Amino acid sequence: MKAIGFTEHLNINNPKSLFEFETPTPLPKGHDLLVKVNAVSVNPVDVGVRRGGRGKLATPKVIGWDACGIVEKVGNMVSLFKPGDRVFYAGSFKRPGSNSEYQLVDERIVGHAPKSLNDAEAAAMPLTSLTAYEALFEQLALSTDSTDNKEKTILIINGAGGVGSIATQLASNAGLTVIASASRSESINWVKAHGAKYTVNHRKDLVNEVRNLGYKYVDYILELKDIDSHWKEMCELIKPEGAIASITENRRPINLRMLTKKKATFAWEWMYTKSYYHTSNMQTQHDILDTISTQLDEHKLKCTLTRTLSPLNAINLRRAHSLVESGHMIGKVVITNEKA
Repeated sequence: MKAIGFTEHLNINNPKSLFEFETPTPLPKGHDLLVKVNAVSVNPVDVGVRRGGRGKLATPKVIGWDACGIVEKVGNMVSLFKPGDRVFYAGSFKRPGSNSEYQLVDERIVGHAPKSLNDAEAAAMPLTSLTAYEALFEQLALSTDSTDNKEKTILIINGAGGVGSIATQLASNAGLTVIASASRSESINWVKAHGAKYTVNHRKDLVNEVRNLGYKYVDYILELKDIDSHWKEMCELIKPEGAIASITENRRPINLRMLTKKKATFAWEWMYTKSYYHTSNMQTQHDILDTISTQLDEHKLKCTLTRTLSPLNAINLRRAHSLVESGHMIGKVVITNEKA
């Protein structure tokens, strides 16, 4: 089968930064699905893994953590899917990624693709939806019942990014007042269209920005951009007994003592944890994706696809990486084999 990978951590303008090669088609075992990949999305994690590290790999590494495709074959323990099913998923950090003609993925982290979305639209959704859903309803322990959240507020830092675009919708649908950070006119318009009631500028002092809206504290904070720059602001803004979650890595130690008097909670969200450690609740990712799929079909959630490239090859994958690296992407970029 054809795959796209890298052996060196090169600048994306270098043709060898991502190149096509042939590799044997894998065989599914156990809970594995063999999926024929029709569309993939590129996320910041793709860029980080491709650029990070040193030296040269002995064999090409295939990355990619968003896909939509068709189940071709199944392992002997599969019970959730059958050949011919159309699926979408983010995959695992420990296995070859979706930038290939076929991919093995555990059924327990796969969802049924939304019927109302095409392959490109469906491929834009899994990683960001899983991250946003887990951060809100598992790590921050939000209720999914909107009546429980009528007086609650949440600050989402970087609301126009991939995860933020889903989190604003999910939080708004759950009844919370959403304050999302955005710094450009187009990103401000984007977050308001995706569920934010208010916007603040994360390039300014967030404490002043939020308090100028009339809120001394917020009940929840979801940090999606730069935890080091915003940590002190978050500790000041979080309500006593409130909760903060973050998906970004800190480069210097986090001073948790700043949350002591407020008895506030802090939690990390890493979408890959369940598949990385094969946790006992791994199949919740299947359930979450099916929930997201239903909400998309019922138009309770909007697809966040904003840019489509075709066909799925190394040239277009490099273009997509370049777009994500720019840091100015609003929504998601997808590479698809679908004809326009």
